[in-house]
Amino acid sequence: MPQHDPQDILSVNPIFSREGEATQIPKYEFPESGMLPKTAYQIVHDETMLDGNARLNLATFVGTWMDDNANRLYAETYDKNMIDKDEYPQTAAIEQYCWKMLAGLWHSPDPQGTIGTSTIGSSEACMLGGLAFKRLWQHKRRAEGKSTDKPNLIMSSAVQVCWEKFCNYFDIEARLVPISEEHKCLDGYELEKYVDENTIGVVAIMGVTYTGMYEPVKQVAAKLDEIQASTGLDIPIHVDGASGAMIAPFIQPELEWDFQLERVHSISTSGHKYGLVYPGLGWVVWRERQWLPEDLIFYVSYLGGDMPTFALNFSRPGAQVVLQFYMFLRLGFEGYKKVQQTCQDVALYLSHGISEIGPFELWNDGSDIPVFAWRLKEGHTDRWTLYNLADRLRTKGWLVPAYPMPDNLGNLTVERIVVRNGLSMDLAGRLLKDIQDETAYLENLSAPMPVEQEHPGFHH
Repeated sequence: MPQHDPQDILSVNPIFSREGEATQIPKYEFPESGMLPKTAYQIVHDETMLDGNARLNLATFVGTWMDDNANRLYAETYDKNMIDKDEYPQTAAIEQYCWKMLAGLWHSPDPQGTIGTSTIGSSEACMLGGLAFKRLWQHKRRAEGKSTDKPNLIMSSAVQVCWEKFCNYFDIEARLVPISEEHKCLDGYELEKYVDENTIGVVAIMGVTYTGMYEPVKQVAAKLDEIQASTGLDIPIHVDGASGAMIAPFIQPELEWDFQLERVHSISTSGHKYGLVYPGLGWVVWRERQWLPEDLIFYVSYLGGDMPTFALNFSRPGAQVVLQFYMFLRLGFEGYKKVQQTCQDVALYLSHGISEIGPFELWNDGSDIPVFAWRLKEGHTDRWTLYNLADRLRTKGWLVPAYPMPDNLGNLTVERIVVRNGLSMDLAGRLLKDIQDETAYLENLSAPMPVEQEHPGFHH
């Protein structure tokens, strides 16, 4: 009989009978030998099957769907290193196209003359905005012969965790203004109690992670104008527009929140949220070139090129930048407006439907970014909680998180839905029906349910 190569013999075996598939694979030790690509693929594929359905994940803000042309571009460009501008000059040019488009969208007085950059996500973009604040404050203090020992940054207690990380990593005091039933976000109330000569800036959030609400940037800026008039302190604003900076320009054009306000020095956003790109992309743009200190920019010789870079990461993928340019061209202003308006229509439909379910009371309705939260009416029941509802919905495939609000509202639990491109009105109808059914199930329980003492931390 003819001799066969062992690899040929393996390639005709049924896949689940092959070496590797027929045994358990060690997960925490480096394997002694390899296996056929198809076998390795099948093992990894089967592991990832255990994840939830991304389209039904209503906890995340991150995009989970792009069209087939975008997928083709992704496959064609995922090997490009964004930092290597000498080797991939056109990808570098595309990066500039994008942030200059954003500068114009956000009403920079000189979109072509200002400066911006792509980042891995809006967390890195926020940190770059914060670093620019700190460095400008340090320059000013040193020029005045004053100490630079105790910088502080003011933000809402409902701020995204990246800002707390920024303050921790870069030795800045985080001054958290607590939210309350009366002041559901940072609105300028009693801001004068937090500002002093060591304040490097104020963060205003366009789309609070906990609830989706806009913080009124114009109102905060007006309060800072009052503070400057009485104290002489000129405090800039960074707008964390992780979500809202890609919503407001399209469906709330009358809202003044961006570079139309001179006090807004920088704006960040997530390309991979309502920028409609796969995960791994953020943007930050400065109102004017002067607000990014030159000494934060590095000129790096890399693979034969000399280029400026201002980022916390070095090597990173360029594919998402290409995808952002594709989406800008593919949709244009009118296309983005249609997508974002559709998301908001779905959010308003869901929030209205949930508000009519007896036990629930809305915290907000999704009329800012298409995100909203609700709570149990006070005193309604002690037999079940929103955590129980979240667990019931998970059995239907839906991931709808419940979590405590921050600080002095920590005893208040809310549940939140993020409506993204891909949650159709038809799917929303199915979700609302499941919420109604599971609420009725919990309401009809004859005995009190055990209340968990601890719940996993809320991850933004």
